[in-house]
Amino acid sequence: MSAITAKMVADLRAATGLGMMECKKALVEADGDMAKAEEILRIKSGAKASKLAGRTAAEGVLAYAIEGKVGALVEVNCETDFVAKDTGFIAFAQFVAKTAAEKKPATVEALAELVEGERKAVIAKLGENISVRRFEIIEAANNLTTYIHGAAATEGVLVEYKGDETTARHVGMHIVASKPQCISAEQVDPEVVAKERHIYTEQAIASGKPAEIAAKMVEGRVKKFLAEVTLLGQPFVMNPDQTVEQFLKQQRTEIVNFVRFKVGDGIEKKEVDYAAEVAAAAKV
Repeated sequence: MSAITAKMVADLRAATGLGMMECKKALVEADGDMAKAEEILRIKSGAKASKLAGRTAAEGVLAYAIEGKVGALVEVNCETDFVAKDTGFIAFAQFVAKTAAEKKPATVEALAELVEGERKAVIAKLGENISVRRFEIIEAANNLTTYIHGAAATEGVLVEYKGDETTARHVGMHIVASKPQCISAEQVDPEVVAKERHIYTEQAIASGKPAEIAAKMVEGRVKKFLAEVTLLGQPFVMNPDQTVEQFLKQQRTEIVNFVRFKVGDGIEKKEVDYAAEVAAAAKV
């Protein structure tokens, strides 16, 4: 059996909001598998799904470029938020985005090679390691627009649309705020839907409800889940009384595709104990 550490229990507790003992028992039952332990807790307690891999920890900015019918959204990382605000670093990120849109490289390694000379020059000036973490390109048959949130430029979206650009940008704001996984229910991974249906079914059985009522409960919860994770099913942030789908129909606009990034998604930042470092330095 895998060793269950205090950190594993604490991480699971933070993700689910449940008690330490419940989390420890679930980890023991799952033999240390965090995802499986979370599923066990959801079945037993009805806890909502979490995003264990979604901790935001890296510094950097997003940048975009639209060259005709080709759009690129890129994430460029640095070590500190101080450098992330530097005009030279921001200009480099914009250069990376423009290069991605113009050259359409197949991989992030290929894009990094295209901008390596400029990257080294920025590193020499700013004194921090800088890297091109990821990018995505949309080669559109329709129109393209973007929305980058706030002066820090750490969250943003590239949107392909038909219809009105202002409407598409408003929906881009919604995408950044509500983080849909895809546009419509048909695009949700069938395996994800099957997993949710399994969890809801186990919960319904555990509640002791008659089979007919349990089946209706499960389908209702699956429908709610699909509405929560799809763009068209979500309540529109600028008017929660209507769904995004209703708003788009009203404005005669269609969202065809989108790419959403948030700086640092999935990267765990090293925790630095500055007090300990200073104390250690004082002993030298």
